[in-house]
Amino acid sequence: MTPPEGAGPASFSGLRFDNSFVRELPADVGGGRASRQVEHAAFSRVVAEPVRAPRLVALSREVASALGLSPEDCASEAFARIFAGNELLPGMDPFAAAYGGHQFGNWAGQLGDGRAITLGEVLGPGGVRLELQLKGAGRTPYSRSADGRAVLRSSVREFVCSEAMHHLGIPTTRALSLVSTGDSVMRDMFYDGRAKAEPGAIVCRVAPSFLRFGNFELPASRKDVALLRTLLDYTLRTHFADLGTSGPDAYAAWLAEVARRTATLMAEWMRVGFVHGVMNTDNMSVLGLTLDYGPFGMLDHFDPDFTPNTTDAGQRRYRFANQPRVARWNLFKLGEALAPLLGSVEPIERALELYTDTFESEQRRVLAAKLGLAPFRAEGPESADDPASDAAFIDALFTLLSAVETDFTLFFRNLANVPLARLPELDSATLLAPLQAAYYDPEAA
Repeated sequence: MTPPEGAGPASFSGLRFDNSFVRELPADVGGGRASRQVEHAAFSRVVAEPVRAPRLVALSREVASALGLSPEDCASEAFARIFAGNELLPGMDPFAAAYGGHQFGNWAGQLGDGRAITLGEVLGPGGVRLELQLKGAGRTPYSRSADGRAVLRSSVREFVCSEAMHHLGIPTTRALSLVSTGDSVMRDMFYDGRAKAEPGAIVCRVAPSFLRFGNFELPASRKDVALLRTLLDYTLRTHFADLGTSGPDAYAAWLAEVARRTATLMAEWMRVGFVHGVMNTDNMSVLGLTLDYGPFGMLDHFDPDFTPNTTDAGQRRYRFANQPRVARWNLFKLGEALAPLLGSVEPIERALELYTDTFESEQRRVLAAKLGLAPFRAEGPESADDPASDAAFIDALFTLLSAVETDFTLFFRNLANVPLARLPELDSATLLAPLQAAYYDPEAA
């Protein structure tokens, strides 16, 4: 992921732009980056604010190749300027998207891309559509009183974690590049009133689309059914063409597919101990991708109540164990937003039922795989009371992990070292010895 060396001739000819979002959806008629309420529009055209001294810090060669960028392109001096937002390539049509969202369970109104600017959509080799978005590119009409910038420490975390999640097999946005800006950004890291200057940076995030639940909630909240329908028809046409192009049946099928993808994503998060930290509806991808790496964290010791978000320390709404329930609540809010197009509540109820069934099935599958066991059986709710059931086994396992501080990753990794083949001849202490490294206090275990 280190930047390439050398500066061969760059042409960027492999980037083929096809900007469907700005071509097919209504634009904000206002101009500039002044903060304002944007109505009857899906986006605002806005260019990045230039930075003083862009320098490439890290690059994902995999993502570069998927976009059609050559090694010479990535090694050129122009690369850092382009992916800091200082220069535009032919075909780029920058914009910030409008959306709303429920934050910590409360409707927050218009939010939007307050520090993210999409450069354009690229048709990569094979025709795969990928959107290039700069996070930390400066103010937009959705920035409110913020500066639209990002700091190096959080940008490094997003770059590293999004690429790690991809390689763990978890649906996620990707990261092409990390560019330091040469500018300082004032941030209050610990929210204690002591802001200080930090190095600025910009991540180029990549995904087929950054559409969120909140993109649909905002027009619904304003009773702008025309925009809601236009946006959903575009989404179906561009990203879910196999579900139909328009109409209540296609909309119901789309909501069900979003529910299925979200359930699968939640099971994958729980598999690796990932905690998003800010599962607001504006941070939920309709493609079922991990989106927006803010105050995320990974479980160290197994703690169902762990949340990495200090602003959620009291309520712990987005704690590790609550993520599947929050995702279902968020889906309900998306269904509410689509109600004017669905014609009845039945599609929402079916989507929520599909979510629950899919999550439970996927959770059984990934847990069995993590433990190296045959797939668990689907069982009734009373099975938890049967000590021989798979449900009772799972409950007992997580009760055990909660009893003392147990490293979540090491515990499952070291299970592979338990000498089960010699089970008849070994005592319990010898059998369990490989697990001792997973306990923070082996004596307590």
